[in-house]
Amino acid sequence: MRTDGAAGLHGVAPAVETRGLIKWFGAYPALRGIDLRVAKGEILALFGPNGAGKSTLLRILAGLMRPTAGSAQVAGLDVGRDGDSVRRVIGVLASGHQLYEALTGRENLLFAVTMLGLDRPAERVAKVLEKVGLEKAAEGRVRTFSSGMKRRLALAKLMLHEPKIMLLDEPFTNLDLQATKLLEEFLMTSKITGATTVLATHNLAIGFALADRMAILRQGRLVFDARRDDVSLESLRSQFALHGELWEVE
Repeated sequence: MRTDGAAGLHGVAPAVETRGLIKWFGAYPALRGIDLRVAKGEILALFGPNGAGKSTLLRILAGLMRPTAGSAQVAGLDVGRDGDSVRRVIGVLASGHQLYEALTGRENLLFAVTMLGLDRPAERVAKVLEKVGLEKAAEGRVRTFSSGMKRRLALAKLMLHEPKIMLLDEPFTNLDLQATKLLEEFLMTSKITGATTVLATHNLAIGFALADRMAILRQGRLVFDARRDDVSLESLRSQFALHGELWEVE
C-alpha cells in the first residue's frame, strides 16, 4: 500500500494532507490514524463500504467536523484553526443537497454567491442555472423540486466559484445521464486548471475512469492506495471485494 500518491514530489506542498487523523464517536472509532496526501491537480477516488469513514473524512476536510486527534490541512490551511478560510477555497457536494427548501432555486444560488463574496452575482447564477438545465425552474421553491433537480441545483452551487479544491460525497446519486456527464466534464475541466478533487463514491467504474488515484477505506483505516496507472478496474474490484468481505467477518 502506498499513501504518498503524487504528493511531496519535488518538494511541492500537497493540496490536501492528513496526519494521524483520528475521529471517535463515543466508543466507536470512525477514523483510525489516516495519513493521506493529495497533490495539486489530482483526483482521488475514495472507495469503501458503508461506515468505512469516507463521509467523516470529507466532513473533517471541509471544516464541518473536528477530529479527535491528528491534523488536516487543505490548501495549506489548518481545517481546525482556519475553518472560514478553508470554506472559501473549497467546493462541497455532499450526499445531502444542503439547500434551503423554502427559497427558490435562484435565491439559493444568490445567497451562496453573497456568502462567498463573489462579484457579478446575477450573471454567475444565470450562467450556472443554464449549465445544469434549471433556468426555467429557478423561480420555484426548492421544496417542490424532485430529488434529481435538487442534485442539479447542488451541482450548480458547486460550480459557482470554480473551487480549487472539491470534496464530493457520492456526487452521482440521483443524477441522470445528462447531469452525470456534466459533472464529469466539470471535474475534467477543473483538473486542467489545477483544481484538486477528493471523490467518495460506490461507483467503481466512474471513480476509476475519473481519478488519478484510488484509495479504499475499511473500518476507518486506509487499506489500499494506488495510482490508476498501476491498477486495472478488475484488480480494483478484487481489492474492494476483499476488503468488503473482511468488513463483514470482523
